[in-house]
Amino acid sequence: MEKVWLKHYPDHIQGETLEIPNMSVYDMLGGAIAKYGDKKAIHFYGREFTYNQVGQQVGAFASVLQDNGLQKGDRVAIMLPNCPQYVVSYYGILQAGGTVTQVNPMLVGQELQHILNDSGAETIVIYKPLLPVLNQIIDKTSVKQVIQVALGEDSAEDNLAIDFTSYLKQAKRPPQPVAIDPAEDIAVLQYTGGTTGRSKGAMLTHRNIVVNTLQAYEFFKDEITFGEDRYLTVIPLFHVFGMTSGMNLSIYTGSLNILLPRFELEEVLQTIKNLQPTTFPGVPTMYVAITSHPKAEEYGLDSIQICNSGSAPMPGELMRSFEAKTGSMILEGYGLSEASPITHCNPMFSTRKPGSIGIGVPGTEYKVVDLSDGTKEVPFGEKGELIIRGPQVMKGYWNMPEETANTLRDGWLYTGDIASMDEDGYVYIVDRKKDLIIASGYNVYPRDVEEVIYEHPAVQEAVVVGVPDEYRGETVKAVVVLKEGQTCTEEELIAYCKENMATYKVPRIVEFRPELPKTNVGKILRRKIREEVV
Repeated sequence: MEKVWLKHYPDHIQGETLEIPNMSVYDMLGGAIAKYGDKKAIHFYGREFTYNQVGQQVGAFASVLQDNGLQKGDRVAIMLPNCPQYVVSYYGILQAGGTVTQVNPMLVGQELQHILNDSGAETIVIYKPLLPVLNQIIDKTSVKQVIQVALGEDSAEDNLAIDFTSYLKQAKRPPQPVAIDPAEDIAVLQYTGGTTGRSKGAMLTHRNIVVNTLQAYEFFKDEITFGEDRYLTVIPLFHVFGMTSGMNLSIYTGSLNILLPRFELEEVLQTIKNLQPTTFPGVPTMYVAITSHPKAEEYGLDSIQICNSGSAPMPGELMRSFEAKTGSMILEGYGLSEASPITHCNPMFSTRKPGSIGIGVPGTEYKVVDLSDGTKEVPFGEKGELIIRGPQVMKGYWNMPEETANTLRDGWLYTGDIASMDEDGYVYIVDRKKDLIIASGYNVYPRDVEEVIYEHPAVQEAVVVGVPDEYRGETVKAVVVLKEGQTCTEEELIAYCKENMATYKVPRIVEFRPELPKTNVGKILRRKIREEVV
């Protein structure tokens, strides 16, 4: 069992170590079944499943996958909202020896086609209402097996898909054991945006994901009771934050996971009142909505012991308002897909510094380096690029050696985020080296949006930036130059975008200009645009 030292921690816990067991992601579920088999594992709209019941379904799913030809390392896509079938599919794929390819259910055909082709997935588990999206592009992919999940809809099968429940009933035997090398074998392909405009699959090994789950546990262990806690997971499981902080951590600790497929304020508040969750991983827009509710205090929000916030910066005023209303403390953290994702968080066991992302989780080394040099550490308080090293850092990008070499250098993950660090090891994100926009917790890469806008016949040039939004954190704005003699309205361009990209990427604001600012060599000055519109 490997051990790693804790760094940037207060004196009273210096010298502790994080032990890294040699286990697969599925082994976390297996351990929970052995200890908490009769305890409730999942709650979903009044239906509850024990760990034993989840384990039986996971085993059946793994067995049928193997009987249908799944080999070790084969990729299987999951395109579902939060639901019990997501958990069963995820762990079933891993027990069968496959690799989970997580797919955002909001993607449109072209985006889905890229991920399916890039991953080489031949099987997809998909929410039934999304079948028309898959139908558009399936003949351009390698997909041979489609398993549909109906949540309240008619589960009748068609020529394209088999129903999830019917699929499980095909199991004839327990799944065949598969030898897993946790340090080498890929558990999850987590797709994230790329500087080239193509989504990149971060290769997260079993060790990466197990370690990050244990890191999260170690960080919050004073507030966690094995077999007793209740997680409210409304952040998407396909998102790496939801995967680790919502699903895997609840499984590892033998907790009840209360799943909701979408954030609807009244439903979330009523769920909190009725089921009294103890842990609520969320994003700032969720906390905005709860804080704005006139009767938020009446829903028993003080049952929540851990409110960790990620995926987007948490405004200080929002944090203070939420805590004043609810009595719960928000702990802002930081992570990225390439690190499974958690690297930093404000601690409950020591000083919390609003405005910072906190300190590194156990076993995580980090430093802030000179932007031009890339290796020399800058003094405390000065700005540079945040780089990270730890056992949760990905193996690399799937089939992208150049991108991997640019991001992983001498064992360090270069985040692309500009940060500063104080003398206590607390990190402050001050800017984004990348042009990433974070809207309602979703990552929006301007290049992805711009490429679609450029396909509009009336558009000559376009640049996309994020602008502050009180509710979404940031929203997407497009600044567009039309071709001479062409006309297009804001409404028309937004409608075009809605047809060709996921909803969360669609610009909410479009500004038309006669020209865009550029460098001497003709490169559009995105930063100048951003400064002008903010």
